[in-house]
Amino acid sequence: MSTRSPRNGDEWSRAELLARVATESQRHHADYSVFNQAMAEHVGLHPTDMQCVALLDLEPGPVSTGDIARLTGLTSGSATRLVDRLVKAGIVERNSDPNDRRRALVSLSPAARERIAEAWDTPGRAFGAVLEGYSDAELAVIADYLHRAAEVGRAQAERLASGDAG
Repeated sequence: MSTRSPRNGDEWSRAELLARVATESQRHHADYSVFNQAMAEHVGLHPTDMQCVALLDLEPGPVSTGDIARLTGLTSGSATRLVDRLVKAGIVERNSDPNDRRRALVSLSPAARERIAEAWDTPGRAFGAVLEGYSDAELAVIADYLHRAAEVGRAQAERLASGDAG
C-alpha cells in the first residue's frame, strides 16, 4: 500500500489536511509499533521492556519504580516485575536513593546503554534522513506537534485508566 501523497500541501483543503494528519498519525503509530517489536526482538527484549528502556534513556537521571509505572502506564506491581526482569537481564541497575535509603532508583546499565545505542545506529540515521528535507521552521512545527500530541496521549491514557468514559 502506497503512502505517497498524490498532491502537495497547497492543493489540500483544511479538512483534507486534518483528515490526512489523523490518518498518517494512525499509520505512524501502527508502523512504529511494528518497528518497536522488531527492535525489541533484535536486542532480545520484550516490547514493553524495550519501551521502558527507551523511556529510561530519555530521563536525565535515575528514576524510581513508581516513575517507571507512571512513564509506562503500568501498575506499580507490573513495573516492579519489569524492573526485576531488567535487573536480572543486566539492562538496568537498581541503587539506593542517596536521599532516602528506603527507596531504590533505576537507571540503564552502561553496557545496555551502549548495546541499545549500537542497535539504534542504523535506524537512527534512517529516521534522521527523513528530517533532512525539512526547513528549520518545519522542524519546529513537527517538534511542537509531537510534543503536544504526546501530552494529549498521556492525558487521554490517564483518563481511560481512571475509568472516565467521557
